[in-house]
Amino acid sequence: MGNPFFIQQASLGNVRSSRSLTALDEGFGGDFGAASEERRFLGSTIPARRFWVGASGFAMAVALLVGRAAQLQIVRGEHYASLAESNRVRSYTVVPPRGIVYDRFGTPLVQNVPAFVFSLTYANLPKDAAVQDSTIVRAADLVGIPRAEIDLLLAEARKSPYDAFPVSKGIPYEAAMRLAIEEASVPGFALDTSTVRAYPTSAMTLSHVLGYVGKISAEEFEAREGYRAVDEIGKSGLERTQEAALRGTTGTLSVEVNARGRELSVDGKTDPVAGQNLTLTIDLPLQKFVETRISEVLQKLNLTKGAVVAIDPRSGAVRAIVSLPTFDGNAFSNGIDPETYKRLIEDKDLPLYSRAVSGEYPPGSTLKPFVAYAALVEGLVGAHTSFVSTGGVRVGEWYFPDWKAGGHGITDVRKALAWSVNTYFYVVGGGFAEQTGLGVERITKHAALFGFGSKTGIALPAESDGFLPSKEWKLEAKGERWYVGDTYHLAIGQGDMLATPLQVAVANAAIANGGRRFVPHLVEKIGEAPVAPEPVDVALDAGAVQIVREGMRGAVTYGSARFLNSLALPVAGKTGTAQASGDKPTHAWFEGFGPYDDPTLSVVVLVENGGQGSEVAVPIARDIFEWWFANRQAGE
Repeated sequence: MGNPFFIQQASLGNVRSSRSLTALDEGFGGDFGAASEERRFLGSTIPARRFWVGASGFAMAVALLVGRAAQLQIVRGEHYASLAESNRVRSYTVVPPRGIVYDRFGTPLVQNVPAFVFSLTYANLPKDAAVQDSTIVRAADLVGIPRAEIDLLLAEARKSPYDAFPVSKGIPYEAAMRLAIEEASVPGFALDTSTVRAYPTSAMTLSHVLGYVGKISAEEFEAREGYRAVDEIGKSGLERTQEAALRGTTGTLSVEVNARGRELSVDGKTDPVAGQNLTLTIDLPLQKFVETRISEVLQKLNLTKGAVVAIDPRSGAVRAIVSLPTFDGNAFSNGIDPETYKRLIEDKDLPLYSRAVSGEYPPGSTLKPFVAYAALVEGLVGAHTSFVSTGGVRVGEWYFPDWKAGGHGITDVRKALAWSVNTYFYVVGGGFAEQTGLGVERITKHAALFGFGSKTGIALPAESDGFLPSKEWKLEAKGERWYVGDTYHLAIGQGDMLATPLQVAVANAAIANGGRRFVPHLVEKIGEAPVAPEPVDVALDAGAVQIVREGMRGAVTYGSARFLNSLALPVAGKTGTAQASGDKPTHAWFEGFGPYDDPTLSVVVLVENGGQGSEVAVPIARDIFEWWFANRQAGE
């Protein structure tokens, strides 16, 4: 075959003509020609067009890779760095202890007590669906709750996978120890120690004042910044209105974790700021006494509903505020069970409803001091202007009776208040014969100065504003014009007017102190900072107020509240009996203050469907004043 190297040299170096190539080809049997054809074929396998298409595609692929890398590293580099950091470091919210609430003498009314909590952390659940399902079933069985409750919790836990969502709170010690043993068998669930709110049961009626806390709702979570879906928030009472002060400021704890989520070390910490303590104006011993006293009366009369409000007229500080029936705030501390909550909301007596603040009733004769004030200020009557009460007033076919058959004889404003003479107020309210009356506009104008028809501003949610009727309202609501009979009814606190016991107490306090109206307040100090009384900017006539005070004093010395005349210190007051809807018994009212010369307590009593105020409400008020004078007056 010859030397291949020689052939290559000959073909590439010395052979220059086709003749020589042919000779060589023939000399070697044609093999070299075949090899030359093969070389020419291999050299033309990628046409130029295809080459450029391939090169362009390659260039585009490289450009895409470079662009994506730039997006990840430059455009969204900070975002992905944050994600990487979050995989390395977990941040936990540290919830501060909630503020404690005390009565005016430092007795705790709300506390934080240690408790065992069984919680769920979604990120720690098994990833395998079947294992996760069996784990959840096991956890539900351990704490004795339906599986469905944990399923509902899972929907929220997925949104905050590293937060611990309570499954069961307030677990008894023995049950907690059993859970501690079984905890390893339910990954994703853990037994922790926490605190829950505790409300002393020594004064159950404070539940309406203190309120309770509960898990934040979806609406609250959307509306408030700085809260987690797992957090608790004040739901009612002062727990709700003083949420910002009581909650404090949360802290953070950053923990480094490995690829499996195991915590390795603390990476950083910001300490929380504890919630501020509240000192209330409430006098706990007085609150307990009032609660016990009105409960006894209700039980004796086979009734269940009533309210008492006691205010310091010098400042508007609320000393006691009782509403019956009531509820136990502790039922909400560990998450109230559905059956208990259903019983509360379906109870016909509405124990969750604060009658003192939200209950609206015809004020009856407790409105008369303010109608008398209006008549004096408007100059329709003087201190000695008198009318003859013969038992009632007739207007056309309508007769408006006095409560005493045959009437009360010659009556001026002081006697009218002392004996609650309807005829006097019919005349000054709606007019009669030659006497011009106030009319609905002037009655409601002056009633509004004392706070009727609007919220008092007390720091409690769901306060009602009562109702002051008008001609326009009646025409629109009932399709009827306003008649003089409507004014007569309004002048004695009947008809369409409504007031809360708290409104009556605030108005009564303004009479007691000589003409100053205050916003009733429950919080005396936030932390160590005193809360100043808040006077309302209204101009009340001191002379007219004094005449009304004298009339209310007469009710005790010789009128409808004579039962109070045996007290050690002088008091003043006004009885009231207000018609209830339908054929139900009347509501029993009393408003008063004492000591008369320098009042330290304004008291309002309401016994719903209790009958006559002088027979039912006055004895309760007498015992309250007696307790106050014996236990507090010297110190006040």
